[in-house]
Amino acid sequence: MRFTHLLASAAKVILLWAAVALLPPLHAQQALQAQDAPQRPGLEAKSAYAASQQAIGRTIGDYTLTDREGRPVRLASFRGKPLLVSFIYTGCFEVCPTTTRALNDTVRALQGRFGTNQFNVISVGFNQPADSPQAMKAFAAQHRISQPNWDFLSPPPAVVGPLTRDFGFVYQATPAGFDHVLQVSLVDAEGRIVRQVYGDRPAADALGEPMKQLLVGAPLPEATALETIIDQIRLLCTVYDPKTGAYRVDYSIAIEAAGGLTFFIAVALDLFTEWRARRRARRGRRPA
Repeated sequence: MRFTHLLASAAKVILLWAAVALLPPLHAQQALQAQDAPQRPGLEAKSAYAASQQAIGRTIGDYTLTDREGRPVRLASFRGKPLLVSFIYTGCFEVCPTTTRALNDTVRALQGRFGTNQFNVISVGFNQPADSPQAMKAFAAQHRISQPNWDFLSPPPAVVGPLTRDFGFVYQATPAGFDHVLQVSLVDAEGRIVRQVYGDRPAADALGEPMKQLLVGAPLPEATALETIIDQIRLLCTVYDPKTGAYRVDYSIAIEAAGGLTFFIAVALDLFTEWRARRRARRGRRPA
């Protein structure tokens, strides 16, 4: 039993080391965010980007929206897992469909890496009352979005303003429809926005890396831990392949982690053996 606890503790140390080693440098993240600033005609780019970035760290209010079947859904019901949030309007004929289909590809890649039950996705129709539950249902069906962890939600008209402000989502009516920031918000398990990813084709790595940190940062359960440890190692040892847009297992990371764990156990056993030898030697020197 003690050896099992030792193994689990050693695994946690290796996982923590690997998570820290895989974190990108802070200046690289800042540079990426600067390059990600949305450039959308019709909106003042700097103020739209500033409003979006100011939402990071904000806890989203517990708004009640309506799903495709007309059922009320509280945003608080999504807490406990990371959440991806996008804003769309169903009357859009080009940008929103393209962005949603691209997000669908990204979600599939993330599911291949993390599993279908590790995170949720919602698309929110901000053009009310046009983006009704029926319109959102038709939009999802038209673009073949059938992921079990993806909901399409309609907020009441009175909720649209405070909801979009919470997310830092900026939009503006135009003669052709709406001009709006193209963003996907990553929300943590406590309902806080932790990252904004911009563009009409959000890459899996842009969302997958911060999501990985959220999932790795979750505490490991105390019990059997074997399946959980395997899942955590698999989580850390997958890398994004930009050629395929998917994740693959990098076995070199697994080998390094296994080597580090083996070294840790060997050192622990060596210290234990030396301690036992010294203890026996002290007993042998005791006077009769």
